[in-house]
Amino acid sequence: MRKTVRTAVAPLLSDAHISASVASQFTHGDVLTVLENQGDWVRVHGVDEYVGWTHTGYLTDTSGDEASWRVSLGASVITAEGTQRALPLGARIAPTDKIHSGAWCAATDRATQFPRDAAAIARSAETLFANASYLWGGVTPWGCDCSGFVQRIFALYGAPLPRDAWQQANCGASTDARVSDTHAAGDLLFFSDRDDARVTHVGIALTNGRMVHSALRRGGVTVESLDADDPYCARLRRQCVDVRRVL
Repeated sequence: MRKTVRTAVAPLLSDAHISASVASQFTHGDVLTVLENQGDWVRVHGVDEYVGWTHTGYLTDTSGDEASWRVSLGASVITAEGTQRALPLGARIAPTDKIHSGAWCAATDRATQFPRDAAAIARSAETLFANASYLWGGVTPWGCDCSGFVQRIFALYGAPLPRDAWQQANCGASTDARVSDTHAAGDLLFFSDRDDARVTHVGIALTNGRMVHSALRRGGVTVESLDADDPYCARLRRQCVDVRRVL
């Protein structure tokens, strides 16, 4: 069985109760596969197969044509019921919704407007999530964690990635570089604060030795100059464990 997210944002929780920890988020128009029912709760996954629980109140029946819906780039819409609703970046806009304000693109134009180009991905990462707050499990400019930020930016460009940083660290090819080296824009930089070097953080390389990432230490999405004389940047340089090129 499949269901579609009907709210602007829906949480993916670790367990079937509202006080459970948030593992990730879905946005309006995302199509979910239902794996299990438990009263008003369903165990689901989206296209990245990341499994968790959400409430049926966030969901509606799937129409089957969601892939053809317009893509929000920060649009506000008027729903068929006459209410105004803001939709985050990457959400799908139902055919019955009217654009009230903000940016959007047709599904047929997305590949042209957002081509699979690493440098373009880096530019959008620097601008489209600018000043987003850090939010564990978040995937939108309204709040995001490091891997949710990376996943949604790449998805906008038709380059799907897994949800968690340690999973993303298995994508693409290692460049054998480290954070002190010169990176190509759009490379993924991986970091670990663990003794076993398991990846715990990810950012997107920009030009001129910079990186954009969502960091709790910075309060959210920020651009770092990785060679800066700053204790946090020095720690990032020490903790860099891999640089990978996805495209």
